[in-house]
Amino acid sequence: MTEVYADRRFAREGPVARPASAKRAVDVTLALLLLVVLSPVMLLIAVLVKAGDGGPVLFHQIRVGRHGAAITVLKFRTMRVGAENALGAVRHLDETGDGPLFKVRDDPRVTRVGRLLRRTSLDELPQLFNVVAGSMSLVGPRPALVHEVASYSEQERRRLLVRPGITGLWQVNGRSTLAWDDGVELDLHYVEHRSMRLDLWILLRTIPAVLLARGAY
Repeated sequence: MTEVYADRRFAREGPVARPASAKRAVDVTLALLLLVVLSPVMLLIAVLVKAGDGGPVLFHQIRVGRHGAAITVLKFRTMRVGAENALGAVRHLDETGDGPLFKVRDDPRVTRVGRLLRRTSLDELPQLFNVVAGSMSLVGPRPALVHEVASYSEQERRRLLVRPGITGLWQVNGRSTLAWDDGVELDLHYVEHRSMRLDLWILLRTIPAVLLARGAY
C-alpha cells in the first residue's frame, strides 16, 4: 500500500470537521482566483488545441458526481475528433490490468498537443468552471465514468458520497501507476477523514505531483 497513511494526523479531523458550506466557499474562492490568474495560459492552450486540427477546444463528457448524479465534466480536448468511437480499436492496449479503468500510456488517439497537456495535467484546467458551478470540488475522488460506476461494489460506491475533485489522494500518490484497489482505498480514506487540513495538504502535494508528472499519461 502507498505511504499516504504516514500522515495520520489528518485523520483526527473526521468528516464533520468542516461544514459543507465552508468547503464550498473555499472551492469557489480558489477556483475563481485560479481562473483569473491562469486565464492567459488557458487562452494559449485553446489556441493551440484549435490550431492543431481545427476541432473543438473543449471536450464534454458525462460522468458521475455526488450521490450518483450525472454531471458534464470539461477538459481541453486531447484526442482527435471521434476518438471515443474508436475505443474498440485500442481496447487491447489497456495497461491497468484490473478494475474498471482503461489507461494506455501511448494512446494513438491522443494528439501532439494533447500529449503535452496530459503530461502536465493542463487539460484539467477547465474543470475549475465545474468547481464554480458546484458539480465538482477542488479536492475529492476523480469523477467516474458511468460504465465504471455500474461495476462498483457497495464499498466502492462510497466514493460518491462527496463531490468529485480535480485532485485527490489518488492523484498525489501515483495516479495511473496505482492499482485500482489501492486507488479506491485512498479515495475512501479521504471520504472518511476529509477535513480542511487534509484538503490543504492534498493541494500542496498536487504542485510537485504535477511538476514532476507523476503517473500522468
